[in-house]
Amino acid sequence: MTATLQRTAHFGARTIPYTLTFAERRTLTIRVHPDLRVTADAPLGTPPEEVDARVVRRAPWVLRRLRQYETYLPHLPARQYVSGETHRYLGRQLRLRVVGGEEEGVLLGRSELQVLLPDKTDRARVRALLTDWYQERAAEVLAERLAVCLPRVQYLGVAAPRLAIRAMSTRWGSASAAGRVTLNVKLVQMPVRCIDYVVIHELCHLVHPNHSAEYYRLLDRILPDWRERRDRLNTQELPAE
Repeated sequence: MTATLQRTAHFGARTIPYTLTFAERRTLTIRVHPDLRVTADAPLGTPPEEVDARVVRRAPWVLRRLRQYETYLPHLPARQYVSGETHRYLGRQLRLRVVGGEEEGVLLGRSELQVLLPDKTDRARVRALLTDWYQERAAEVLAERLAVCLPRVQYLGVAAPRLAIRAMSTRWGSASAAGRVTLNVKLVQMPVRCIDYVVIHELCHLVHPNHSAEYYRLLDRILPDWRERRDRLNTQELPAE
């Protein structure tokens, strides 16, 4: 008999997501895998919070192993902000085209993102224009997806949360006890199904703040295919900025 939970341990400013599996065994084992997965195997009946605490105690070792394995993985090149690069919007692959002209702006086409500016060799300005465009689009799209997803949990007494959108390096979203949901601006580059998974994940945290068994039962009820959506999101690697 086995059971599996998705858990998160916090070590200072770092967040360590890991998979917790309960099985017929006598010891608790923590492993870091070459694909950067962290897993814990615990005896049946072990309180999940006890495993969280063990992961936190082992966090320096876990983080060292993650850094070691990261050096073995292929890394996508940093953005150059020149014509021909691939950028994403709502899961679509778009080719960047930088065009010189008197006006400044970003235009979304069927297969490209066109950036207009007086000096098309000014890569810092291209980056700034794209950053502003993504922020504006994220504010619109993520608010819309929150409005679409909210009715799924309102029957539980969840009020419309305050929405914040910002760049985050270690997570796609978070929820606070004060009723605020924060979403990563880069979510606007992901497919809508992945966006909705993150939104519903955080809305469920307004009911159950921790990754408890009750939380995952609620997530299973609200979004039965959340694991498939999560796995797809985790494969959507973004180039370094």
